[in-house]
Amino acid sequence: MKRLKLVGGHLSFVFVDDRKIRTVNRRYLKHDYATDVLTFDLCTKKKRGVVEGEIVISAQMAQRNAAEYGVSVKSEVLLYMVHGVLHLLGYDDHSPSGIKKMRAKEKQLLSLGN
Repeated sequence: MKRLKLVGGHLSFVFVDDRKIRTVNRRYLKHDYATDVLTFDLCTKKKRGVVEGEIVISAQMAQRNAAEYGVSVKSEVLLYMVHGVLHLLGYDDHSPSGIKKMRAKEKQLLSLGN
């Protein structure tokens, strides 16, 4: 976590099926579709280097996407986990430049495990 400059906090990862993540997405974000990962920032006091959050991951989508992209399910799930943590750290994927920065950071962090 040194590379992310994290000093503390709490994370929970919740693995669900497509039906459940669609329900969560609809309830909290008003999006009526299944998605791969949802991130909820639960930090009540913003403090540099501290994250508090819950990351909800669709295990079904990870299996499908892993098969589609020719990677292991483990690799796909790790990508979702990293993606969620980056959202908690302020990375955004709602613009072309934000997507580019986020993908670069994901790639950098995932390469550390190899």
